Amino acid sequence: MARPTFLVAEAEPGAALSTRKLVLETAKFNVITAHSPKEANEFLAKARDLYDAIIVSTDLKGAGEFANHLKKAEPNMPLICVSPNQSTSLKMADHHVPSHEPETLAELCRELFGDPRKTEA
Repeated sequence: MARPTFLVAEAEPGAALSTRKLVLETAKFNVITAHSPKEANEFLAKARDLYDAIIVSTDLKGAGEFANHLKKAEPNMPLICVSPNQSTSLKMADHHVPSHEPETLAELCRELFGDPRKTEA
């Protein structure tokens, strides 16, 4: 089984590094990071089949428009919203995770895609 790959759309490089390195890559998932909706769309246009899910931070400028566009174009693509508080979310997201609970994100990804740590030799 190939390790799942996620496209993380996060405005701040430090926050993206936190999501990517400390949470997802430690959990043995593959991650590509985009720092704007434009960059995320470019990555998707080049290799849509590479990604198993999209993770979007509500701190990303244009996150709502990006989420709406993504779900219209790819309704079966899992969309995970990461937000600093429950009052900020993306209506189109399939899952919502508080950004201050990084292990919750890893657990959700394991539930959705399996645990890559168990398939490695």
